[in-house]
Amino acid sequence: MMKNRVIIGMSGGVDSSVAAYLLKEQGYEVIGVTMKLRNNEDFEKDSGQDSCCSLSAVDDARRVCDSLEIPFYVMNFTEIFEEKVVNYFIDEYFKGKTPNPCIACNKYVKFDALLKKAEALGAQYVATGHYARILHDKNLDRYLVKKSATASKDQTYVLYNLVQSQLEHILMPLGDYTKEETRQIAMKLNMDVADKPDSQEICFVENNDYGKFLEQKKGNHIKPGTFLDMDGNVLGTHKGIIHYTVGQRKGLGIALGKPMFVVNIIPEKNQVILGEGKEVFKKELIAINMNYMPFDRLENPMRVQAKIRYSAKESNAWAVSIGEDKVKLVFDEAQRAITPGQAVVLYQDDYLIGGGVILK
Repeated sequence: MMKNRVIIGMSGGVDSSVAAYLLKEQGYEVIGVTMKLRNNEDFEKDSGQDSCCSLSAVDDARRVCDSLEIPFYVMNFTEIFEEKVVNYFIDEYFKGKTPNPCIACNKYVKFDALLKKAEALGAQYVATGHYARILHDKNLDRYLVKKSATASKDQTYVLYNLVQSQLEHILMPLGDYTKEETRQIAMKLNMDVADKPDSQEICFVENNDYGKFLEQKKGNHIKPGTFLDMDGNVLGTHKGIIHYTVGQRKGLGIALGKPMFVVNIIPEKNQVILGEGKEVFKKELIAINMNYMPFDRLENPMRVQAKIRYSAKESNAWAVSIGEDKVKLVFDEAQRAITPGQAVVLYQDDYLIGGGVILK
């Protein structure tokens, strides 16, 4: 008997390819879909970084689906991607923030727009090659997200935005596998993508040069401004706030005789505040747009382990609600470069509690 129909997002990489195979082995009726995220000029200009939206990635995904004998489609999501991911990315930099476009893509494209397409095609599930586990807690009667079996590849950080109505219809078959095991399965199946490297870059920014990308998009909005020290003294001229992020030391374009770091960016005054290394460490932050997995809202102060960016280590903290969808985090130890615009994600042991966007 055929199980439920599932649409899997295929990036042309080894993870989504093996995930498709595992789902088919589990008896699902699997349909492979590559999401076209950029317009034709961008899409056809393969920038050599083998991003998930390049033409070679589409070819890789198609070949994998052929070998697995499952249908394959390319679906157009360029409009929503431009609006919700690219424009958001640009706007945040001009507000002096450092955005995470992958989180926006997961929220609005992969687990919203694609899920709606799946429903229209009579599919019960959307699947991805993320390393994370989704399970249903009978006592809470809620879906929870648990870290993957392999800590080094865990991708729960970028999934904090998922809500119950989405989690119910999402499958992540790689959650119990290590990256090495995934590659071994691909090799056994003679998949061309078995040793394809992971894509590290932002898929729509060529060579990860986001400064150049922003100049191409809104160069006339980039205005030089003032570098100040912590006491408000003018240190020199910066080349536009979009070129800086909290914690940055290299590429400031100013020599001060000692290492100086970006401590704050004040977009309304077009100012970049510089300080010494110790000024970059802070123990508190405020986050907004909070979303939680085990409950709808945080009622009481909660002991958590929090990550202030994807690559950061988890640190012990207290999370305290300070209003609708707003939380104050107080860390046991000061954190380096808490950056407005980035996500802070909360855990208890192996479970994702939730997360939000760092306001300050």
